[in-house]
Amino acid sequence: MNFWQAFLSTFSLIFLAELGDKTQLAVFLLAAQDRPMWGIFLGAAAALVLSSFLAVFFGAAISRYLPQDFIHKGAGAAFILIGLLLLLGKF
Repeated sequence: MNFWQAFLSTFSLIFLAELGDKTQLAVFLLAAQDRPMWGIFLGAAAALVLSSFLAVFFGAAISRYLPQDFIHKGAGAAFILIGLLLLLGKF
């Protein structure tokens, strides 16, 4: 996969996944208050860039030591566990 394919697929996936999530709602609420719009935008953008950097850095590091299949199954199990905890009101 070349750079632009990776960029466009990542952008599309993350953009769609982020629509209407907790982060976007928090930014919306901050912007609805009497706060500087550019300060909110730059703060939110910097936070998303940093969290994405950490995810890429640790994802690349972990993939050197664990098989990709194990990582996929572990992530799937984590999502199921979090979903169950949310349904049971424990999280």
